[in-house]
Amino acid sequence: MVPDAAAFERCIAGGGVAVFGADTVYGLACDPEDRAAVERLYALKGRAPRKPSAVMFFDAAVALDALPELGPRTRALMARLLPGGLTLLLPNPHGRFPLAGGEGLGLRVPDMPVLRAVRRPVLQSSANAAGGPDARRLDDVPAAIRRGADLVIDAGELPGTPSTVIDLRGFEDAGEWAVVRPGAVPAEAVERAVAGGTVAP
Repeated sequence: MVPDAAAFERCIAGGGVAVFGADTVYGLACDPEDRAAVERLYALKGRAPRKPSAVMFFDAAVALDALPELGPRTRALMARLLPGGLTLLLPNPHGRFPLAGGEGLGLRVPDMPVLRAVRRPVLQSSANAAGGPDARRLDDVPAAIRRGADLVIDAGELPGTPSTVIDLRGFEDAGEWAVVRPGAVPAEAVERAVAGGTVAP
């Protein structure tokens, strides 16, 4: 494991909150099962507790193993979409990761080889004040958030466009999907993956 990955995993395991660079923008991460850590993350952002957050895995295979209830159609599409700059809204019949909130489960698997050795999931949200601009550089992360975090990882300058949010909750039964928030991955790329192709043109 590279040093940043080791430090990141220790921080999360110890109940800390980390600032890190994803494949899109800077984010905040903590243990999704640790209520105190989740509350700290929300407080750092000034985010309303009722608003859901995504759960991030750093390896697509680990994410699929953690969600065995997903149907084969959804799993096949996820294998074509991930990793990458997408947040997938998935059905959550077993109520996994309840502290993340929401009617479904928001799932992120970023394309980040440097953290792929991290096996545990994290609850993640963008490293900005609620409603504020996304952080492309570490200096764009509000100073209060950087001071309040237990670990700050400088990943340099990032693309700066947040993940595209895709609703797949109706995909297994009806093949339905929808773009909830445009972002890093264009809808045309998702269409290609739905049709059985790859995200890349």
